[in-house]
Amino acid sequence: MRILHFSDPHIPTPLSHVPLVKWLGKRAIGGANLILGRYRLFADAAEKLAALARFTAEQRVDLVICTGDYTALGLTHEYEEAVRTARPLMNAPHGYINVPGNHDYYLADALREERFRTYFKTTLTSDLPESQVDGPWPLVRLIGEDIAVIAVNSSRPNPQPWRSSGKIPENQLAQLQKLSEDHRLVDRRVFVITHHAPMRANGKKDNRLHGLTNADQLLLVCSEFHRALILCGHVHQCYHVIDKTTGQAIFCAGSVSLEGKEGLWLFDIQGDEIKATKGRLNGRHYELSSEIKLTNQAYPC
Repeated sequence: MRILHFSDPHIPTPLSHVPLVKWLGKRAIGGANLILGRYRLFADAAEKLAALARFTAEQRVDLVICTGDYTALGLTHEYEEAVRTARPLMNAPHGYINVPGNHDYYLADALREERFRTYFKTTLTSDLPESQVDGPWPLVRLIGEDIAVIAVNSSRPNPQPWRSSGKIPENQLAQLQKLSEDHRLVDRRVFVITHHAPMRANGKKDNRLHGLTNADQLLLVCSEFHRALILCGHVHQCYHVIDKTTGQAIFCAGSVSLEGKEGLWLFDIQGDEIKATKGRLNGRHYELSSEIKLTNQAYPC
């Protein structure tokens, strides 16, 4: 089984499409940030996702996972462009699984109008719908006979301009813990996916304004699974780190489209062994670089 994990494409769209009423508050600051540099850094995101789709086909990827932040401001026209651009990646044999990012839930209107659920509806089917306690979350997908993906949502509107933190709601975490005891998952390799990174590359928790505020809880719950890895994004750096307390392996895909820092992870699963290979952009093509092998306990060997 081969799984591709990418994150944070931040697909740009013309700011002229933004209605005047939407420029109030935080979006005005976000728009200024785009104009002053962020727009340039992600200007080729659509072309890079097209290259990623070619890479996915060339590498014969079985399943594609995206850990959010398709948009910059969480607006309708951005969602329309995001779905159009990501659609070629949704044709993998075992499908496509994703979660929203904090930019996708930029302000309360994105959540209130359920834009993510509306535009990505076809990607939000669960094989265990009885486990969904908070909209579509946790979303469980059973892949083949030995893999499961569980998606929990850490993103929320953050109206304060200085805040982009996330939190996985208590009811999702409680249900995730129940799933760790579910007989249908006990013998499977489990990938828990969410947007916010529970730990940075240096092994430390992110700060309270940017990070996952209940990271410790997530790590403890995931450690109750027999075999689980955490996949995330949000931090625009592609890295792998292991929590010294719980032994949980965390893979952050960084951003697939940030100029000069494009990254991804490719996982090959065979029996109890996982090979995780980092990917990068070389010119117009993605290629594989450094490789990590994981044992049954998720420690590198």
